[in-house]
Amino acid sequence: MTLTPELITLAQYLAGEFDNQEQALADPVWYVHLRLWHRPVPFPLFPDSITLYAEQASVIHLDQPYRPRFLRLSQAASGSETLEIQYYMPKEIKAFQGAGRHRELLQQVTPEQLEFLPGCKLSVSYSPSGSQIQQFKAFPPPDCRCCFTVDGKQYQVKLGFEVTPQTFFSYDTGIDSATGQGIWGALLGPFQLIKQQDFSHEVPK
Repeated sequence: MTLTPELITLAQYLAGEFDNQEQALADPVWYVHLRLWHRPVPFPLFPDSITLYAEQASVIHLDQPYRPRFLRLSQAASGSETLEIQYYMPKEIKAFQGAGRHRELLQQVTPEQLEFLPGCKLSVSYSPSGSQIQQFKAFPPPDCRCCFTVDGKQYQVKLGFEVTPQTFFSYDTGIDSATGQGIWGALLGPFQLIKQQDFSHEVPK
């Protein structure tokens, strides 16, 4: 299957290095100053899709990135005009740590190195404006719970984002599984990140 223009455009908007300096300076109590990377895997890791590696770091500890994940962007099975994102976790986190800045770490990644996360999935909507899509919105399908285990401890995250050619608004929120309440992340609204470096030319077509 040929990748659709909409799928390629979504990957290009996501591909980059992002920073929320302005937001963090305006409200440092609630918003840590973050750097976020979405780095395209330089070859088709899965059929009929585009895969990006994501991680983030505090700007005062850029050498200690965390929350590593792989995003598989594809056409939804429900319809050719619907997009979806499936999340995966690296089985060996240290094997890819730092790949946001050092793309060469992604050259040898294989599907067998990744753990499929069944509930970690987003449905993507968009509204064309003229000849170009201006914004994509990605949120979980109803009754979808994103849970995963790291070092024997289970975590739950409510995923979501909005992306334009130059901005990425993250709604990711850590959830206390016992109470269902948010405990970290976008508790008072999304993290508002601005693209600092553009990696769209790295997106395979």
